Amino acid sequence: MTDTTAAPRRLLGQSAKRVDGDRKVLGVERFTGDLKVPGMLYARPVPSPYPHAQIVNVDKSAALAAPGVVAVVTADDLAVRRPLSALPGKSPLSFGEVSYVGQWVAVVLAETDQQARDALDLVDVTYEELPFVANFAAGMVDGAPPARLIAGSISAEEAAAHNADAGKPKAKVEEARSVNISNSVNFERGDVATAFANSAATAEILIRSDAVHQGYMEPQICLVAIDALGKYDVYTSTQAAFMSRGRIADWLDIPLTDINVHTMAVGGAFGGKFILIEPIAAALAATVQRPILLEFGRTDELASSNPAPACEIAVKVGATADGTLTAIEGNLTYDTGSLAGSPLGIAAILLGGYYKFPNLKITGQEVLTNRASAGSYRAPGAQQASFAIESAMDDLADKLGLDPLEFRLKNCAEEGDLRPNGGTWSRIGLRESLEALRAHPAWVDRTPTTAIAVGGWPGGTEPATAICRMDQDGTLSVVVGSSDISGVTTGFQMIAAEVIGVDREDMRVVNADTATAGFAASSGGSKVTYAMGSAVLKAAENARAQILAIAAQQLEASAEDLEIANGRVQVRGVPDASITLKEIASLSTSAATAFEPVYGSGSTSITESAPAFTVHLADVSVDEETGEVTIKRYVAVQDVGFAINPALIEDQMIGGVAQGIGWALHEAIEFDDDGQLITGTLLDYVLPRAEHIPEIETVIVEVASKYGPFGAKGVGEPPAIPGPAAIRNAIKRASGAKLSSLPMRPERVLAALRER
Repeated sequence: MTDTTAAPRRLLGQSAKRVDGDRKVLGVERFTGDLKVPGMLYARPVPSPYPHAQIVNVDKSAALAAPGVVAVVTADDLAVRRPLSALPGKSPLSFGEVSYVGQWVAVVLAETDQQARDALDLVDVTYEELPFVANFAAGMVDGAPPARLIAGSISAEEAAAHNADAGKPKAKVEEARSVNISNSVNFERGDVATAFANSAATAEILIRSDAVHQGYMEPQICLVAIDALGKYDVYTSTQAAFMSRGRIADWLDIPLTDINVHTMAVGGAFGGKFILIEPIAAALAATVQRPILLEFGRTDELASSNPAPACEIAVKVGATADGTLTAIEGNLTYDTGSLAGSPLGIAAILLGGYYKFPNLKITGQEVLTNRASAGSYRAPGAQQASFAIESAMDDLADKLGLDPLEFRLKNCAEEGDLRPNGGTWSRIGLRESLEALRAHPAWVDRTPTTAIAVGGWPGGTEPATAICRMDQDGTLSVVVGSSDISGVTTGFQMIAAEVIGVDREDMRVVNADTATAGFAASSGGSKVTYAMGSAVLKAAENARAQILAIAAQQLEASAEDLEIANGRVQVRGVPDASITLKEIASLSTSAATAFEPVYGSGSTSITESAPAFTVHLADVSVDEETGEVTIKRYVAVQDVGFAINPALIEDQMIGGVAQGIGWALHEAIEFDDDGQLITGTLLDYVLPRAEHIPEIETVIVEVASKYGPFGAKGVGEPPAIPGPAAIRNAIKRASGAKLSSLPMRPERVLAALRER
């Protein structure tokens, strides 16, 4: 791939409208729920009312007698060729044992959605209740009952697809103290005890965070149809079409080529739609041999999807009198729900990875509980880890009497510095982001209630393939198999048009299905532009070379002397010596032509991730009578490598801040003492509204990555990370109250005010 980081740019770096913007604004975009297939059945789940129980009997007779009901399917009825418990990945459908309230016992299939809903209460299930684990604290004690009798875990494939470090932390694994501890980490270097003893000051905090849902508008949804030849067409709102195809093939034990996954427009995902219901939807279709539409309701989402898990993190940091960090000690506990596979590893890496700690000891464990299994949510694990370390760093700066920004600048990690797992940081822009905020008017003219926090994400890697072809009319198309969950298709269009030398309008991007596209990286982990965009760049370079080779023969000139402009290939400096792209297309697609059709391909397998960092500033006021927190000013500074489309990057930054505010002040999935979900609707699960989100100022910093297209990095994860810590630190400066539990709702603020 040619060096593009310093090349002159016609299109890149300028804000451009999303290619799908008109369809969505006009309401004509087609989502999975808009599809109707002849013979389609509607699937609705029968949820468990118990957090832990064995299923003794399922009486389907009354439900099957109801109007429109075609089948009531349990795990034993599914047309899978291996035991469900042996299949990879998570599924909300139980197989003999329910492990959380809301887990599916059976699925009703009916001719209409209302008929399926009406029949749910007619399914008579007999249970034998089992002792349950309400939370991770209960699950860790000696003698705690097992949260699951049948072992299971989330596939490491999903964790690795979201982040390069997540699936392979280099950590010592300690022997579990409880049957419910499903994973542990232990990172150590230096002598922590001696370092703390020699420190001028230390600060420590114990933070807690409730579980949080990703909050997407469109629920989990999937439509599966089987054609006359037994091939499966899967239409789904997913971030990972190729991963979904592979998981379905595993479940049904059929060839990959018998499955075609069509990625539909995605109405929000944020890490929650890697894969969840696609295999079970396919298995239901295989069982009854009819098309199946499986869609979550909002209560299904909050009860049985895959939220960000609850956690508790204790951290202690120390420094010398001049502000040089000496040591960090931390312990993390994650509630992984009913399946192993929490973001424990990446959270532990980030907890001790933002700053230069010569001495370090970080331990952690994830604990099985009787809740829905943990999933990914826009930088999984990073929000809680950052809340812990950034709160402690801010408190330590106060103890030392140091400027909190200068304190961070003195100690911030840089390229080559060690992370807790023994790896090193590649090129990062944390220092540059801190320096950009230091020069911003919001910091220069800061009020006493202004605070900051850092957030970082190591970035993911995954192979990717793209093609770039010329059609008969001279237009060009890029074909990719990735999901567009954040406007990346527009970026691909800009990259390809820039490389070839055509206008954006002359470059089409096709988000193809798995039967048509080459392998595509999943859209998550802040890597789709980094990985897929690099493949697009290569494909466009390949297509451009083919175009110039044809033109060189026709113009009797060297390809090196040619340029593409205004829909023509011309000799540089001699515009009259030219040939149109349409003529080149005709030459390469006509009968008996000597020229091959223009068909460029590009593949990448980047193994070094591109970390991205952000620094947020918050200024708040606190009503000491009500505990209400009002955000007066918010600034987000972020290193993006290179801003391919600044408008879309700013959108990502603003959206991430909004989600961080929700996590900081509003959102929590909550349960009562009996393990019952008490936030099962949007009346109870509190998402931030428009009036809760202030005007957000964005600052883009560009520290080019080594391998991303034009130096670009992924940008989706970082802006959602530091918000809770920045707001917590601002509350402390505004009121003196030190909070340590998320969300920081008014009642918790009032309690902290009383403890000042």
